[in-house]
Amino acid sequence: MSDQIFTPCRIGPIELRNRTIRSAAFENMCQGNSPSQMLHDYHVAVARGGIGMTTVAYAAVSRSGLSFDGQLWMRPAIVPALRRLTDGIHAEGAKASIQLGHCGNMTHRATCGQMPIGASSGFNLYSPTLVRGMREDEIMQLVDDFGNAVTLAREAGFDCVEIHAGHGYLISQFLSPYTNRRRDRWGGSLDNRMRFMRLAIERVLEKAAPDLAVVVKVNMYDGFRRGMQQDECLQVCRELERLGVHALVLSAGFVSKAPMHVMRGAMPLKTLAHYMDMRRFWWLKAGLAIAGRMIIPTVPYKPLYFLDTADRFRAELSLPLIYVGGVTSKADMQKVLDHGFEAFQMARVLVRDTDFVNKIRSGELSCSDCGHSNYCIGRMYTLEMRCHSCVRDLPPRLQREVCTLEAQNTAQASMNNQ
Repeated sequence: MSDQIFTPCRIGPIELRNRTIRSAAFENMCQGNSPSQMLHDYHVAVARGGIGMTTVAYAAVSRSGLSFDGQLWMRPAIVPALRRLTDGIHAEGAKASIQLGHCGNMTHRATCGQMPIGASSGFNLYSPTLVRGMREDEIMQLVDDFGNAVTLAREAGFDCVEIHAGHGYLISQFLSPYTNRRRDRWGGSLDNRMRFMRLAIERVLEKAAPDLAVVVKVNMYDGFRRGMQQDECLQVCRELERLGVHALVLSAGFVSKAPMHVMRGAMPLKTLAHYMDMRRFWWLKAGLAIAGRMIIPTVPYKPLYFLDTADRFRAELSLPLIYVGGVTSKADMQKVLDHGFEAFQMARVLVRDTDFVNKIRSGELSCSDCGHSNYCIGRMYTLEMRCHSCVRDLPPRLQREVCTLEAQNTAQASMNNQ
């Protein structure tokens, strides 16, 4: 069984050379909403490092779905650059996936070019901005946009599309009663709240057939009392299984409400504030200084932090499931596969070392030395995602923050092992 990690894995119509997948962690390497040389070099390096499939993160299916200036926006003009990227990934023996989604209310007019839209009207504290509930014609247009984005992904040479239906992005905003307060056919009952997801996924599957794999990232819970809980999320997964998607990525958390349920550990507040543009985010920097831990509370990190919950979903579902969350060692990888998951995703260990998979395979490493300070996450909201170990002249106060958070994680791990 020790070699199972490096056996081929089938997801729908495609076969991966092994069971490792680079998860769709936002790179912030697409200034002007177009692929950059940095994005190309990073993903090709991950492919060269032995990954089975690497996922280009969060590509908005329309301009209204952009939440960052450094984020991809799917449109014909970027297809040649994406084709060059997928050609580079394929040349290294890996498959290429792209995550498609829409941020819904988590944006600002300056980024998305209009008043932000979502399942319901309201106020987004993080921008801050008013949000307008979508009209039915806009909902149907976005269904078309998801389909068009899949067509562009095929033209660009991708093998797989991952549809983001979790973490409080637009599909998740329709699913969750916390963000969906509509009283029409798009809100109320869970069946109504699933309607947008159902139509979008049906269109995606139509455009993907017969040669593109379709994976959906979905929540197992939202992470707070008024959000979706496990039972409703399991019903969503059953519906996705019925629709015929090829695999699910099981995650949890809500970026605008419970962000550290997604990533675990503490947000490095000094790092986050240090890199922010004071002109655009002065209000958030002030809020972080006054009540940072109340705004972004810590959720303790531990290896395989979603596994216990994911096991319940594995027991209830028949389609292939992809595990994500705290995979940092060869032992973690094998444990996930022993629990019946088809494959597993990783991100932070591959930000720290793009050769991690090859080093695991050769025996050079048995575990990543990533300390989970989340420096890479605190930085990625302003600059490209990068590990602190790769940054020259890191300011002393940020060095101290990294050391403190890594020490806290080590202590927590020691307590968990007692």
